[in-house]
Amino acid sequence: MKALLFLVLISACGAEPHPGNSSLEHERIVHIQENGPRLLVVAEQAKIFSHRGGNVTLPCKFYHEHTSTAGSGTHKIRVKWTKLTYDYLKEVDVFVAMGHHRKSYGSYQGRVSLRESSENDASLVITNIRLEDYGRYKCEVIEGLEDDTAVVTLNLEGVVFPYSPRLGRYNLNFHEAQRACAEQDSVMASFDQLYDAWRSGLDWCNAGWLSDGSVQYPITKPREPCGGRNTVPGVRNYGFWDKEKSRYDVFCFTSNFNGRFYYLIHPTKLTYDEAVQACLKDGSQIAKVGQIFAAWKLLGYDRCDAGWLADGSVRYPISRPRKRCSPSEAAVRFVGFPDKKHKLYGVYCFRAYN
Repeated sequence: MKALLFLVLISACGAEPHPGNSSLEHERIVHIQENGPRLLVVAEQAKIFSHRGGNVTLPCKFYHEHTSTAGSGTHKIRVKWTKLTYDYLKEVDVFVAMGHHRKSYGSYQGRVSLRESSENDASLVITNIRLEDYGRYKCEVIEGLEDDTAVVTLNLEGVVFPYSPRLGRYNLNFHEAQRACAEQDSVMASFDQLYDAWRSGLDWCNAGWLSDGSVQYPITKPREPCGGRNTVPGVRNYGFWDKEKSRYDVFCFTSNFNGRFYYLIHPTKLTYDEAVQACLKDGSQIAKVGQIFAAWKLLGYDRCDAGWLADGSVRYPISRPRKRCSPSEAAVRFVGFPDKKHKLYGVYCFRAYN
């Protein structure tokens, strides 16, 4: 559509030609010049950073190459925003606008609009950002037979963490991995998110699912059980596997939360069921794995007391390494999945803000 045009339209007149007149007098030739105004769509920033619960504007403006005007005035401008999948082969509709018509789609309904700060502003405003909003968005502007596009990436501040269930390592197919992340207040991590986490020091020897269906793992300290001592650090890729039959761990991603994460001060240690009830009695719920990682990474939460979490695991977050409390590194320490009925620990709770 963008490469336009030299069009010749010939229409024969139905009347008889007058004697002496050339037949060209009864033909009409219309030329549409190739060097007319060409539509250009531009994103002022290729990447935008935000966080869960925040508001963000994805920039997009349109121009004509040979004029300073936003549109020719001949055709209505149609603006369409879509979200791209990891392989760019599929697009998810987000928002469409043409004239006074506005329509948003799916989970974006009620949360998206155009900024329209000027006649040529097609920027998309997203409010109350969710974890699943992360990704690449395409802004497409259409005017008559011309169109152009720009792509903007929405990055979220957050943390990637490896997860395996009570059953042990390599027990999740792709769909179970998706549910496991969702149950822990997170989503499956993308390759870009895992790569950024690796650059920040994430080292994990167990392979896990990513949102694109691949299985990978990050290594910062090469060693024998993890590809060998002589290999280079990096994100190791197992490739794409059967989403139903293949079983691995999963890498989840979570961002900040609208609430309070805390260790419950209680006179005694608790079984798992007692821990659940203690949080409820305190006006909260037992915290999820994603919430302890978000509190540790994004808020610097630090506590040396091991406590129950919602999935039945026991962990504790250390931001300041010290003797007896993760002396070598800052980390969310994993104690395990103890016997829920007999083992006694503290508990981490989470109270959501309205």
